Amino acid sequence: MDFQTSVKTCLTEKYMDFSGRASRSEFWWFLLAYFIGALVVSLFPLLPLIYALGMFLPLLAVGFRRMHDTGRPGWYFLIPSIYNLFMRVVGFGGPGMHGDPGMPHRMPSLGGAFFGAIFGIIGLIIAIVFIWWLTRPSEPEPNEYGPPPAP
Repeated sequence: MDFQTSVKTCLTEKYMDFSGRASRSEFWWFLLAYFIGALVVSLFPLLPLIYALGMFLPLLAVGFRRMHDTGRPGWYFLIPSIYNLFMRVVGFGGPGMHGDPGMPHRMPSLGGAFFGAIFGIIGLIIAIVFIWWLTRPSEPEPNEYGPPPAP
């Protein structure tokens, strides 16, 4: 699947389709289009929020279908997002110690630095595992999520 076909498929034919399978090329071309679009709209105020809301469902759907293509449940695609949200709530996810957008007001304690390092390593492991899963070839035979996608 080429760039143009992938974008057309994800935005028109399968906008909110969480069933079936998506090939590697469909997922990665659409992800590239998403990032290019995000760069373009970041130049204008308010557009990034509208863009993110409009692209949330097709990005989530193609991620679910890509996980199905590798033989895994689609909801696994939510794990990095849930982990990121957890990290932001716990307090290790922002640039400031207490939600401030600037520099931290004080250094973290030794325990805080230790747990921050542990959670950072866990996040790195999650990222590596998901990149590994998303780059694996399609299962050549039909699986519980349907027949193999067209290349």
